Formats: sequence, C-alpha cells, structure tokens
Amino acid sequence: MARITRQLAVPSALGTASMVGAAGAAALAYATMVERNAFTLRKFTLPVLPPRVPSLRILHVSDLHMTPAQRQKQAWLQQLNALEPDLVVNTGDNLSHARAVPHVVQALGGLLSRPGAFVFGSNDYFGPRLKNPLKYFKKDHERVYGEPLPWQDLRAAFKEQGWLDATHTRRELEVAGVRISIAGVDDPHIERDRYDAIAGRSDSRTQLRIGLTHSPEPRVLDRFADDGYDLVLAGHTHGGQLCLPGVGALVTNCGIDRSRVKGTSRWGSRMYLHVSAGIGTSPFAPARFFCRPEASLLTLVSRPDRAPSVEEGHAVSQSEATVR
Repeated sequence: MARITRQLAVPSALGTASMVGAAGAAALAYATMVERNAFTLRKFTLPVLPPRVPSLRILHVSDLHMTPAQRQKQAWLQQLNALEPDLVVNTGDNLSHARAVPHVVQALGGLLSRPGAFVFGSNDYFGPRLKNPLKYFKKDHERVYGEPLPWQDLRAAFKEQGWLDATHTRRELEVAGVRISIAGVDDPHIERDRYDAIAGRSDSRTQLRIGLTHSPEPRVLDRFADDGYDLVLAGHTHGGQLCLPGVGALVTNCGIDRSRVKGTSRWGSRMYLHVSAGIGTSPFAPARFFCRPEASLLTLVSRPDRAPSVEEGHAVSQSEATVR
C-alpha cells in the first residue's frame, strides 16, 4: 500500500508544479500586457492652505520613462490637459531613450502651456540598464549608470514653454490667486542634492510652500519640514512596482518606509508628503503588479484654524479613475 501511495504522489506533485507555473505565467502576462498600461488618475484632497485661501489644483506627474514607441502612454498623457489643473509638477525620470525628448514634449502637450515646475531624476541623465532585481533589496548596492541622455534638451524645452526649473533654486509665483514658493533639489538617489542652496524659510507672505525632489530620501524631507514647507512632491519608487495583495510593496528603492511608497502621508507634525507611483517602467522591467501606473490630481483646500493632532489623522481623501 505504501508503494502505491508514493507512486500516486508523483503525478500529484507534477500537477501542482504545472498549476504554479501556469499561474506564474498568467500573472506575468497580466503584469506586462495589462496592468502596466492600465493608466490611472488618482485624486487627493489635502487641507494645506491657510484659512479662507481659494483652493488650488495640482497635477503631479512622474517617472514617465518614455520611449518613442509608447503611443498608448503618450495618448493618455495628452488627455490630462482636459483636467485643467492650476499648476503642473513633474518630479523627473522622464526619459528611457536617447530620442524620447520630442515624444515627452508632445505627450505633455497643452500641460506645458500651464504654470509648471520640475526637477529631474537619474533617468533623465542616464539611460536604463539591465539590472539584477535582487539588488533593490540592498539599499547600498553599487550603482551602474547607463549611457548619457539629452537632459539639457528636455530642460530647454520645458523652460521654453514656461515651466520653472526648481533644481537648487527657490521660485516665487502666484497661481489661481495663491502666493506659492517652490523649491527643489536634484536627485538624492544619486547624491546630486544640495539642499543648502535653498535652505531657509520663504517670504512670510507666502501662502503655500512646495518642495520637489525625485527620490523621497528622509534626509531631504527632514530639511524641507524644518524649513516650514507645507507639501513635498516626489516620485522614484514606482509604488513598489511589483506588489503583493495584502502585503503591498516589497521595496521602496530609497530610505522611506514601505507604508509611504505611494500616496499621501504626514512627514513630521505639519508637512504632507505625496509620492507618485509613476506612469512608466524601465524598458528592462516592463511590468506592474497590484500597482497601476498613475498621475495624481491634488486639490489643495484650506486647513482648519486648529491643526489636527497626530491622533486625529491627516484628513486626506482620495479616489481613482482608470483610463485605458
């Protein structure tokens, strides 16, 4: 009888292995062909403005990782202008190909004619390379850079259209009746940040202070918080890119906790942090799983006269809509 049982166990094990393999293949097909193209607009409402100041709508885009052939992504980006945001913020990693600059500019289209500001990420400066994905689980892994990308051309195109380069500079502007101070740093992920260039508090008449960084590294976020910023916008994490149901992101590829890998959270007692899960992926890892590509529409409204305590939470609402 024991011999018969062992003989029956062999095909059972083979069947289980086949089912696991089929499930893995199906998940990979979904991640590469469906979810990475399931572009989603996420909407958030944040109480960050002083009392009785008019609301302001910010469109946050990040991590386009554009290549010339990505027509579906380009078409989706062009639709975002219909949202009519008051301000557009781009937190970098726009490029994944040496000839992608005109495609990024065309895809952003009408958004470039609106008030906007940007900082760059490492994949604006250097092209993507094939990497061992296990390296992402080690924060201090050696970085290998790809071929230089034409970031100067992209910067010139953005500036020609009127967008502000916030890299290591502080810019003052008025948008939709709100006096805004915007400052940013170059990508901390490759240690190009020089926060001392923008250190200090802005004009006391400023009604909204926005900080920009590609990678949300704690050392930079702490400096923004200490200088009294209301909101910091970042990208880089891809929301974890490959996530597990009930678990979420496995890595953030930076110094923040996995719970902050995308969306909005409080940093310190006053400042909000918004991390975009991004719109694209590296051409060498064209997959997303339980982490759709996204842009964010942030509606900023007046905060209560009394700031909420930590126990009361941060009063953020959000929703999403998928466009395919």
